[in-house]
Amino acid sequence: MALTLTSPTFESGDPIPAQYTCEGENVSPPLSWRYGPEGTESLALVCEDPDAPGGTFIHWVLYDIPADMDGLPEDVPPDTRLSWGGAQGRNDFGNVGYGGPCPPTGETHRYYFRLYALDESLDLPPGATRHQLVSRIQDHVLEQAELIGRFSRG
Repeated sequence: MALTLTSPTFESGDPIPAQYTCEGENVSPPLSWRYGPEGTESLALVCEDPDAPGGTFIHWVLYDIPADMDGLPEDVPPDTRLSWGGAQGRNDFGNVGYGGPCPPTGETHRYYFRLYALDESLDLPPGATRHQLVSRIQDHVLEQAELIGRFSRG
Protein backbone atom coordinates (compact mmCIF):
# COMPACT_ATOMS: atom_id res chain seq x y z
CA MET A 1 0.00 0.00 0.00
CA ALA A 2 1.10 3.56 -0.69
CA LEU A 3 2.31 5.93 1.99
CA THR A 4 -0.57 8.17 3.13
CA LEU A 5 -0.62 11.44 5.08
CA THR A 6 -3.74 12.68 6.85
CA SER A 7 -4.87 15.00 9.63
CA PRO A 8 -7.80 14.45 11.98
CA THR A 9 -8.54 18.20 11.77
CA PHE A 10 -8.93 18.69 7.99
CA GLU A 11 -9.29 16.61 4.83
CA SER A 12 -6.98 17.12 1.88
CA GLY A 13 -8.22 20.10 -0.14
CA ASP A 14 -10.26 21.50 2.75
CA PRO A 15 -9.65 24.64 4.82
CA ILE A 16 -7.09 24.43 7.62
CA PRO A 17 -8.78 25.29 10.94
CA ALA A 18 -7.90 28.81 12.14
CA GLN A 19 -6.18 27.58 15.32
CA TYR A 20 -3.29 26.30 13.14
CA THR A 21 -2.82 29.71 11.46
CA CYS A 22 -1.66 33.23 12.28
CA GLU A 23 -5.28 34.10 13.06
CA GLY A 24 -5.41 31.47 15.80
CA GLU A 25 -2.92 29.80 18.12
CA ASN A 26 -0.42 29.28 15.26
CA VAL A 27 0.37 25.74 16.42
CA SER A 28 1.13 22.80 14.17
CA PRO A 29 -1.78 20.52 13.27
CA PRO A 30 -1.77 16.86 14.26
CA LEU A 31 -0.71 14.59 11.39
CA SER A 32 -0.86 10.83 10.85
CA TRP A 33 0.69 8.55 8.28
CA ARG A 34 0.50 4.90 7.28
CA TYR A 35 2.29 2.36 5.18
CA GLY A 36 5.85 3.61 5.03
CA PRO A 37 7.68 1.42 2.53
CA GLU A 38 10.01 -1.36 3.58
CA GLY A 39 13.52 -0.06 4.10
CA THR A 40 12.38 3.29 5.57
CA GLU A 41 15.05 4.53 7.99
CA SER A 42 13.63 7.99 8.68
CA LEU A 43 10.97 10.44 7.55
CA ALA A 44 11.03 14.13 6.66
CA LEU A 45 8.20 16.65 6.40
CA VAL A 46 7.96 19.99 4.62
CA CYS A 47 5.01 22.40 4.58
CA GLU A 48 5.06 25.04 1.86
CA ASP A 49 2.82 27.64 0.24
CA PRO A 50 3.33 27.82 -3.55
CA ASP A 51 0.85 30.70 -3.83
CA ALA A 52 2.90 33.22 -1.83
CA PRO A 53 3.47 36.57 -3.62
CA GLY A 54 7.27 36.22 -3.56
CA GLY A 55 7.34 32.57 -4.64
CA THR A 56 7.06 29.38 -2.60
CA PHE A 57 7.09 30.16 1.13
CA ILE A 58 8.29 27.50 3.58
CA HIS A 59 6.23 27.04 6.75
CA TRP A 60 7.83 23.95 8.31
CA VAL A 61 10.91 21.76 7.88
CA LEU A 62 11.13 18.61 10.01
CA TYR A 63 13.52 15.70 9.52
CA ASP A 64 15.12 12.64 11.10
CA ILE A 65 11.66 11.57 12.22
CA PRO A 66 12.07 7.98 13.47
CA ALA A 67 10.72 5.42 11.00
CA ASP A 68 8.58 3.75 13.68
CA MET A 69 6.53 6.89 14.30
CA ASP A 70 3.08 7.04 12.72
CA GLY A 71 2.27 10.70 13.23
CA LEU A 72 2.88 14.00 14.97
CA PRO A 73 0.85 15.49 17.82
CA GLU A 74 -0.72 18.91 17.70
CA ASP A 75 1.60 21.76 18.71
CA VAL A 76 5.06 20.31 18.08
CA PRO A 77 7.33 22.61 20.15
CA PRO A 78 9.65 24.99 18.26
CA ASP A 79 12.79 23.15 19.40
CA THR A 80 15.66 22.34 17.06
CA ARG A 81 15.94 18.82 18.56
CA LEU A 82 12.76 17.10 19.66
CA SER A 83 12.48 14.72 22.62
CA TRP A 84 11.49 11.81 20.37
CA GLY A 85 14.50 12.24 18.08
CA GLY A 86 13.47 14.47 15.18
CA ALA A 87 15.05 17.78 14.24
CA GLN A 88 13.46 20.96 12.92
CA GLY A 89 14.72 23.38 10.38
CA ARG A 90 14.22 27.06 9.76
CA ASN A 91 11.05 28.29 8.05
CA ASP A 92 10.76 31.38 5.86
CA PHE A 93 9.52 33.42 8.83
CA GLY A 94 13.11 33.02 10.08
CA ASN A 95 12.12 30.73 12.96
CA VAL A 96 12.72 27.11 13.84
CA GLY A 97 9.61 24.93 13.76
CA TYR A 98 6.12 25.49 12.45
CA GLY A 99 4.80 28.83 11.24
CA GLY A 100 1.14 28.70 10.31
CA PRO A 101 -0.63 29.94 7.20
CA CYS A 102 -0.87 33.73 6.99
CA PRO A 103 -1.71 34.79 3.42
CA PRO A 104 -2.45 38.38 2.45
CA THR A 105 -5.99 39.46 3.37
CA GLY A 106 -8.51 38.39 0.76
CA GLU A 107 -6.36 35.65 -0.79
CA THR A 108 -6.79 31.90 -0.50
CA HIS A 109 -3.54 29.95 -0.50
CA ARG A 110 -2.77 26.24 -0.67
CA TYR A 111 -0.48 24.62 1.90
CA TYR A 112 1.26 21.41 0.89
CA PHE A 113 2.36 19.10 3.68
CA ARG A 114 4.77 16.64 2.06
CA LEU A 115 6.03 13.57 3.88
CA TYR A 116 9.09 11.74 2.59
CA ALA A 117 10.05 8.16 3.51
CA LEU A 118 13.84 7.97 3.33
CA ASP A 119 16.30 5.09 3.13
CA GLU A 120 18.64 6.70 5.69
CA SER A 121 18.79 9.11 8.61
CA LEU A 122 19.96 12.49 7.44
CA ASP A 123 21.94 13.79 10.39
CA LEU A 124 21.55 17.35 9.09
CA PRO A 125 22.34 19.98 11.70
CA PRO A 126 19.30 21.49 13.46
CA GLY A 127 17.99 24.58 11.75
CA ALA A 128 18.53 23.34 8.19
CA THR A 129 16.57 25.02 5.41
CA ARG A 130 14.19 23.37 2.95
CA HIS A 131 16.85 23.78 0.25
CA GLN A 132 19.43 21.94 2.38
CA LEU A 133 16.92 19.19 3.16
CA VAL A 134 15.84 18.70 -0.46
CA SER A 135 19.47 18.60 -1.62
CA ARG A 136 20.28 15.97 1.00
CA ILE A 137 17.28 13.68 0.35
CA GLN A 138 17.48 13.83 -3.44
CA ASP A 139 18.68 10.24 -3.93
CA HIS A 140 17.11 8.78 -0.77
CA VAL A 141 13.33 9.18 -1.20
CA LEU A 142 11.59 5.80 -1.19
CA GLU A 143 8.11 7.26 -1.35
CA GLN A 144 6.25 10.49 -0.59
CA ALA A 145 2.74 11.46 0.47
CA GLU A 146 0.94 14.78 0.37
CA LEU A 147 -1.82 16.54 2.29
CA ILE A 148 -3.09 19.87 0.97
CA GLY A 149 -4.91 22.43 3.10
CA ARG A 150 -6.27 25.84 2.16
CA PHE A 151 -6.56 29.03 4.14
CA SER A 152 -7.77 32.57 3.51
CA ARG A 153 -7.87 35.65 5.69
CA GLY A 154 -10.69 38.17 5.84
